[in-house]
Amino acid sequence: MERIKILVTGGAGFIGGNFVQYMVNKYPHYKIYNLDALTYAGDLTKHRELEKKENYHFFKADITERKQIFSIFESEKFDYVVHFAAESHVDRSIADPESFVRTNVLGTQVLLDAAKQYGVKKFSHVSTDEVYGELDFEPSSFFTEDTPLKPNSPYSASKASSDLLVRAYFETYGLPINITRCSNNYGPFQFPEKLIPLTILRVLNNEKVPVFGHGQNIRDWLHVVDHCAAIDLILHQGTNGEVYNIGGHNERTNIEVINTIINFLGKSEELIEFVPDRLGHDKRYAIDATKLEKLGWKPTYVFDTGIVETINWYLDNTWWWEKLVSELENNPSKKTIE
Repeated sequence: MERIKILVTGGAGFIGGNFVQYMVNKYPHYKIYNLDALTYAGDLTKHRELEKKENYHFFKADITERKQIFSIFESEKFDYVVHFAAESHVDRSIADPESFVRTNVLGTQVLLDAAKQYGVKKFSHVSTDEVYGELDFEPSSFFTEDTPLKPNSPYSASKASSDLLVRAYFETYGLPINITRCSNNYGPFQFPEKLIPLTILRVLNNEKVPVFGHGQNIRDWLHVVDHCAAIDLILHQGTNGEVYNIGGHNERTNIEVINTIINFLGKSEELIEFVPDRLGHDKRYAIDATKLEKLGWKPTYVFDTGIVETINWYLDNTWWWEKLVSELENNPSKKTIE
């Protein structure tokens, strides 16, 4: 029987990289192709064990390069595409919105055109809850799949644009698609510019931890393993054309997250340094994942144990992050926290 071929774009990044490992190990009878441009946040050292497996293959390619992408699709005839590849850092999008539009919108269009031309059975587009904008601090309010799109940053606007483009290819051309929108992820191999790894590594080095505003912004934390399981389920059982929200049911303020890390590592809260708030900083995100839960998914991680596991992972895997931190030292974005 011919193997199922799945293309994962952005598989050298944080969530995409975890998904590649999840799929290669769970489905040895599938062939998993990792396509990544290896930009600043892309890293293949996390996949050094996968290189030994015969059901894994890597392509170095830029999703905005139409000729290159079409050549790969023509050669491999993928059954499914799971599209993670994106510029994803909010502060970088504020400084350089053009690169976000180019990768997140135009790159997605290239992939959609290739998927349409070469008969992909499903195009699974991985997006973010940030496309919905922000919630107030009322604990009974949540984002649902019917919440209107109201992005507040160039990053979230580029993702909302790509979501609408994916939907249009389903409505116009009949391309089978799903769109997933997740809350904030955490776990192994997260690039050290994001809140949790940045806090862990700065606290370990007794460096100041920058906190936007008063640190009261709320995020719903989703462990990356739970996210991978959700995408796997949606890929195989999701209804074509549908959007699925993915959330961890773990709301915390940013300052609560930071204090949890500081206290676990036995350091002083004097390391916290409040800095001027980010432009357009969303107050709160929280996901209603009822639709996905009806497919049989539930998050398995609670934040209090997941964050401890994550901190210990960074303590045990200095080989992975020390080089990345040294490369980040001269980059102004190192002082950002989400």
